[in-house]
Amino acid sequence: MRFAIIGCGLIGRKRFRSFGAKHELVIAADVALDRAQALASQRPGGLATVDWQEAVCHQKVEAVVVATTNNCLASVTLEAIRNGKHVLVEKPAARNSSELMPVQKAAQEAGVCVQVGFNHRYHPGFRKAREIVDSGVLGPLMFIRGRYGHGGRIGYEKEWRAVPDISGGGELLDQGVHLIDLASWFLGPFTHIDGFSHTYFWNMPVEDNGFMLLRTQRDQTAFLHASCTEWKNMFSFEIYGRDGKLHVEGLGGSYGVERLHFYRMLPAMGPPETTIWEYPGDDLSWDREMDDFEGFVNRGEQPRPGIDEAIAALKVVEEVYRRSGT
Repeated sequence: MRFAIIGCGLIGRKRFRSFGAKHELVIAADVALDRAQALASQRPGGLATVDWQEAVCHQKVEAVVVATTNNCLASVTLEAIRNGKHVLVEKPAARNSSELMPVQKAAQEAGVCVQVGFNHRYHPGFRKAREIVDSGVLGPLMFIRGRYGHGGRIGYEKEWRAVPDISGGGELLDQGVHLIDLASWFLGPFTHIDGFSHTYFWNMPVEDNGFMLLRTQRDQTAFLHASCTEWKNMFSFEIYGRDGKLHVEGLGGSYGVERLHFYRMLPAMGPPETTIWEYPGDDLSWDREMDDFEGFVNRGEQPRPGIDEAIAALKVVEEVYRRSGT
């Protein structure tokens, strides 16, 4: 496919690398022209601009990657859809669910594919976990416990994520939506939402910790904690069934080697039968997600996770904010 990339920071560069030699970068747009030029120069004939509208309107472009700050995600996606482009938009896809309603309607009317970048679904530990759950060997699922945390860094409270008008919120909108999306992927939609968000450490007007207690209609429960006061990057996601347990930990890099632990209950109970898979090396979730996006476009299917999943995750966050008075 022929792509435009809007937003050429860290995530935009990761999305570009997922093109490999297969896809073409027609034009890159960023508020900092030098960033756009640096990305565009890596493809023969690649164009660079500070005008994102020029990029999404470009005649040669078939699909748009939207990797901007949160305040621009929905508006750029909407304009791309109106120009008949397929879109891969970075999570959380908007600052709130109401920003996504016109995007959802426009995508349905235009018949284009809009995928939301919940790339954690594409980590090998989670692909294997999905396979095990679907096989039925875990038995009926009971509950999930998930934790996701950033280590601290000097000046964190001065970055764009700490500015409500830009970010829309704090840690729940940053890492929390990944936890919500993963939990709903395994358990289904949440009908009962409770939680609390608070700023404990960083001097900023958005939360640095969010705690969620979510239940499905069948009372399957997810207890989730997203934090940027973890002091060391960490990831842990445990899936409990009646006949066993799965535990995905680490995401590679500073989060540690990704591992999947499968604890299978024995008839006599006691210590479980344990199998561990390790996934060292580069994070290939971005590549797998891009392959999936291409498949959805080629088949003319609405991607999953897409706008519906993003709206559901944002509504969970909004309800926790409401309950916290934030």
